[in-house]
This record gives sequence, structure tokens and C-alpha cells, in this order.
Amino acid sequence: MNAKSVEVKARSSGRPRSEPVRRMILATTLRLLEKQTVKAISIEGIAKAAGVSKATIYRWWDSKAAIVLDAFIEHHVVRTPMRKDIPPGDAVAEHVRSMVAQYAGVGGRIVAQILAEAQFDPDIARQFRERFHKGRRAVVRETMEEWRRSGGLSRAVSVDLLMDIIYAPIYLRLLTGHAPLSAEFAREFPAFVFSLLGLPAPTVHKKSSRPEQHPGSEAPYLASAATKLRRRSNSAVRKRPPAAEKARGHSA
Repeated sequence: MNAKSVEVKARSSGRPRSEPVRRMILATTLRLLEKQTVKAISIEGIAKAAGVSKATIYRWWDSKAAIVLDAFIEHHVVRTPMRKDIPPGDAVAEHVRSMVAQYAGVGGRIVAQILAEAQFDPDIARQFRERFHKGRRAVVRETMEEWRRSGGLSRAVSVDLLMDIIYAPIYLRLLTGHAPLSAEFAREFPAFVFSLLGLPAPTVHKKSSRPEQHPGSEAPYLASAATKLRRRSNSAVRKRPPAAEKARGHSA
């Protein structure tokens, strides 16, 4: 094996992925999104702010959309948990309250921009559905099915329609701004939905100090979706023509 082949092999294998570096890149992306729009930031800008090379970023993500979505997910999911230590109906109500609170701040600004970009970019729309929406919906469905099995939710109620009814007003307020995602709305909306279902108002429970540790977290669902996307990305990289690989290497 000559020196040139050794160099090519080393370049193709690259350094091993580092979880602390990945988290640092995501945290940097969030900081940038607090001051800039999704459209304005770039992989080059993220790499510079994080103090890493573009090649390091490409070991984890194949596009800016993927980085932004992962940054949003890691910021949002742990702050809007679906708890398993309280009754399922109360868990749904608490999840809604926490989601309203998060979407009233930086999390809402980020997801609104992602959805706006998704109207013109099919890849962003697909990644939002597969990286985030499907996993979150699976967890909510699981909790509602448990709610039904426990006798709290009528079998006549469509779980899919109920999920749409719960989420639609939040996204409507977020995207149109016709009314605020206020503390009052967060308090009154779950109680209103329960009244439509003929149920007493949900109980407000003491908040857990470590919500991300709840066994009902959507992490397994989201991780599964992300893994599938990474496999597709890696497959695309392997199939990329040599000229494209060479150009990408120069740009890094």
C-alpha cells in the first residue's frame, strides 16, 4: 500500500463522532437562531461559531435543515414531556400547557420558521415530519390509548381527530398571531377540551424536576426516525459521484 492510498483511506474514514461535539454544535445552532432566522444561518456560520470544520458537521448532518431540526428537537422535547407518573389524561393536559409555554418563546419562533421554509422546500417538510412530528404523534397516541384503556376517554372518540383538535389551535396562534400563546390560554384550553369530552377539568400536578427522565419520553421514537434519515443520508453520500465528493472536500 503506497502513501497516497493510505492518505485516501484516512480521509474517507475520518475521526470518530463525538457526542459532546454534536451537542455543542446543536447548542451553538440554537444560540444563532435566537438572533438570526433559519434562512439567514448557514453551515459555514454554524461551523465558525462552534469552532469546528464543515467536515465535522457533515459527519453528523447532511444539510442545514437537519441541524436546525435536531437543535429544535433537543431543545423542545425535554421541555414538553409526556409524563408517565401521572394519569394519562392529566399527562396530555400538562403536555399541552408546557407546549404552549415553549411555543410562546424561542421554540415557537424556530418551529414557525421551519414550517415557513417547509412550504418551499420539500426536504425540510419531509425531515420535519420524520424527525419530529411522527415521533411526537406516536407518543401522544400511546398516551391517549392508555387514557382510553383506563376508562377515562370514551371509545367513541377518535384519537387521531382528538390529537388534531388539541394541536391545531396552538399552531394557529403561533403561525397567524391572531391571539397570544399566553399563560391564560395554556390554563384554559386543556380544561375546555376536557369539557367538550364531558370530563372534569384535568388535575394540575407538581412539576417534575427532571422531565427528560420520564419513561414515556419520545426519545426512542425520535431516535428511530433520526437513525433512518442518517442511513438514507449515508447511502446518498456513498452514491455521490466522485466529482461531487471532491468539490465538497474542497469546500470543507
